[in-house]
Amino acid sequence: MKESAKSRATFVFLAGIARPLMNVLMAKKWEGTEKLPEGGFIAVPNHCTEIDPIVIGHMLYNQKRPPHFLAKSGLFKVPVLGSLLRATRQIPVERSTAGANRSLQVAKEVVDAGGSIIIYPEGTLTRDPDLWPMKGHTGAARLALQTGAPVVPMAHWGAQEVFPRYAKRFHIFPRKTVRVLVGEPVDLSAFRDKPMDRTTLAEATELIMDAITGLLETLRGEQAPAERWDPANHQQAKHGRFVERGLKPGSAASTEANPTGASEAPDLEGGK
Repeated sequence: MKESAKSRATFVFLAGIARPLMNVLMAKKWEGTEKLPEGGFIAVPNHCTEIDPIVIGHMLYNQKRPPHFLAKSGLFKVPVLGSLLRATRQIPVERSTAGANRSLQVAKEVVDAGGSIIIYPEGTLTRDPDLWPMKGHTGAARLALQTGAPVVPMAHWGAQEVFPRYAKRFHIFPRKTVRVLVGEPVDLSAFRDKPMDRTTLAEATELIMDAITGLLETLRGEQAPAERWDPANHQQAKHGRFVERGLKPGSAASTEANPTGASEAPDLEGGK
């Protein structure tokens, strides 16, 4: 994507702050970056800690693919931060029908222009007690089927040791290594000529989640549970934190405190 001069300058400024900090916090190992498409694409990573967007953004920026995230619309109203988000063409999202449609249109424009869109299909930090990917939302599949853009699955592991889910502080010592594994684009060709209804989107989303989970199995050297965690089956809300800080997942105490902005990507289904 051809970034504007203002966008490029802002990315350089932010990278000048973020990259040295990330290099201090953790060692990194990026694998499969040669699989990133030349043109526009939709990146779909797993989501297990609040610093995930910085981990994935760091990797993509270093591959000369400036990252464009979906971010809560309220963040765009914050002084300075809002200006930075707009300058780098991040995408504001709302949970209303009209807001979701606007987000989808802007995301489509970015992808059509050759940019990279990062969507967390889980919608928020995974509720799975062992941090495996949980049931996904359909926004990434919808955008992919509407634009024809490739969906690139990604998995990372190690960031949760630096900043555990819902933690209050970083755990720097001993120094940890964060690995990011990029997979082959998910083949969604079987869905191209089908009506874009709930069944089609759900099936396409399952393929996407399977690809992400398979990559994470490779990184962890473990097998994921046979059944993907579904918050609805555990009386958990779809969005927001589900445990008080310091409590174990699955405990009775729950809260809907706001998580990080990039974590709250909606289904982009026009409110469905």
